[in-house]
Amino acid sequence: MVKHQWMSLLGLANRARKIVSGEELVIKEVRQSRAKLVLLSKDASENTAKKVHDKCSFYNIPVVSVPDRYLLGQAIGKDARVVVALVDAGFAAKMKTLLD
Repeated sequence: MVKHQWMSLLGLANRARKIVSGEELVIKEVRQSRAKLVLLSKDASENTAKKVHDKCSFYNIPVVSVPDRYLLGQAIGKDARVVVALVDAGFAAKMKTLLD
């Protein structure tokens, strides 16, 4: 049930245009401190995971793991996605409570 809650919230955030997906776009949002929360799939490559964790820790942006890239992509109506950033503080706070 919790899985469906976070996926529904992510879908809502997507429709509100409050997310960014894709490694390079997420890193760009992190650098500009617009990302409030980063969702990283557990099946991301080591290189991608390290890059995202390093950038987020430097800019003090929380990173939360989600089960896999297919669920992450399905939640936003796209193919598999490895990393997604929420750029709205309200969506980010609610998502953090659902995934912690």
